[in-house]
Amino acid sequence: MPTQLEELVSFLHSPQPAVRQIALDNLVGFSTGTNAAIFKYDNYRAIEDLKDLSKEKSKPLVQQSVTILANLCDDVVARRLIIKDEKYLKYLSLKICDLNNSSADIMCILLSNLAKEDGITAVLNFVTGKDDDELPTLDASTFKSQYVMDCLIDCFVKGYDRKLNKFATFDYLAYFFADISRFRKGREYFITAQEYDNVVPISKLLVFTEKYDSKTRREGVASTIKNSLFDSESHEKILNDEDINLLPYILLPITNAKDSEIDEEDMFNLPDELQLLPEDKVRDPVPEIICVHLESILLLCTTSAGREYMRSKSVYPLVRELHKNIDNEEIDELCNRIVNMLMRGEPAQNSNIEEMPVKNAEDSADAILETVKWI
Repeated sequence: MPTQLEELVSFLHSPQPAVRQIALDNLVGFSTGTNAAIFKYDNYRAIEDLKDLSKEKSKPLVQQSVTILANLCDDVVARRLIIKDEKYLKYLSLKICDLNNSSADIMCILLSNLAKEDGITAVLNFVTGKDDDELPTLDASTFKSQYVMDCLIDCFVKGYDRKLNKFATFDYLAYFFADISRFRKGREYFITAQEYDNVVPISKLLVFTEKYDSKTRREGVASTIKNSLFDSESHEKILNDEDINLLPYILLPITNAKDSEIDEEDMFNLPDELQLLPEDKVRDPVPEIICVHLESILLLCTTSAGREYMRSKSVYPLVRELHKNIDNEEIDELCNRIVNMLMRGEPAQNSNIEEMPVKNAEDSADAILETVKWI
């Protein structure tokens, strides 16, 4: 016999809108923690009901159903049931880009939660166009690309101040970008110029490494940068492409204008963006985000060309100043490893440090970098 709560879950597919709304009102609070087990009732039938409810025109129905779906992503089975429905995944991705969507931000959270699964790479293939009556039509004056992924990037870049959609900031797309960049196909997207505007997507995100009023944006973008550097064969291209101009946006968050012991020659070699910092320039206030940028620097040190580039741009003095002025065990460890890579001599013959590839979506930069070695 079903429990009272399980019976309530079954009301999500009631033909009466008022009953469905009452069920949602009472179920949102049970969608996290151990209570979420009630949604397993009737072989997870609620997942289909919630997806249907998230397409309704009523804002409360949409907000509550998407919130429950986002919370249920903690359950691997539920998460996989949602993402295997590519039709729904496409609907969700396009609906985020609907500039009149008052639930866009909670949908961004759901999309980012789904990005733990391999199936998220399907988003990279989705195209706009009304091939289904359920799919929204996007504003052609705002979105110039036929690919939904490009449109999501445009939402994130152009919509941070609510001028694109007054209901949304799209901040949580940063976490979606970070997770999809864990997959090779995602990394390739971020470092490849797109046909519709001939711009490399990662270059559009870099400015948000300094957006100190949004931890979500900074954290997600920092992780996207780091993940995009997992493939060492792309490092030389990325570092030398002036249209990307990656290095300053990794270094600025770890730099303080009051760092005093950088001599004139080292200062001259720094990227232009770091040579005349305003007096109020401070480091990123979140140590964990600084660590992500240090991991990116460490990844860029896995080839001899990358190390030489880091030396030529006075990366060592900046890391030294960070090390001296921040009391944090993890930052201390990462700084020591970078200094070790940059300041010890190169092998007698021209060679690289062996790249340790990402073997699956769960690998981290730290796991890879612990195993680099001279060859």
